[in-house]
Amino acid sequence: MITTVRDMLSAKGRTVWCVAPETPVIEALRLMADKNVGAVLVCRGDTLVGILSERDYARKVVLRGKTSKETPVGDIMTSRVASVGPNQTTDDCMALMTAKHVRHLPVLEGGDLVGVISIGDVVKAVIADLQFSVEQLESYINGAR
Repeated sequence: MITTVRDMLSAKGRTVWCVAPETPVIEALRLMADKNVGAVLVCRGDTLVGILSERDYARKVVLRGKTSKETPVGDIMTSRVASVGPNQTTDDCMALMTAKHVRHLPVLEGGDLVGVISIGDVVKAVIADLQFSVEQLESYINGAR
C-alpha cells in the first residue's frame, strides 16, 4: 500500500492555522501553543506567503535580540516554502523534508491551500504502510501452509 498526501489529509483533517504577515510574533506563538502545532502558515488573504516555525522563532527572534510583541511574523517567516500536492507519496514527502530540512509541508492543489502535513503525519503513514505489508506477508505465509 502506498500512502499519498491525500490519504494523510483524509486521516488527520484539512484544518490549517494561518496568520497574516503583520501579526505580532507573540500572537502566532499563542496560536501555535493553543493548537499544539509546531508551525503556522502565513497567508495574505487566500495566498500562502510563508511559514513560521518554532525554529524560525528561536533563531530569528530570541537569538537576534528582537521582541515577540513588536516583531511582525513577516519579518521572521520562511518565505521560500516547500510544498506538496495531494497525489505525492510518503516517500516524496520524506525526501523533500530531508532535502529542505523542514518538518511541515503545506499541501497545494491547483494553487489552492488544502492542508498541511507534518513529519509526524508522514511517520505515522509510513508505520501504517509497514504494518500493512507485515500483515499481508503473514497472511501469505500462513495461507501457504
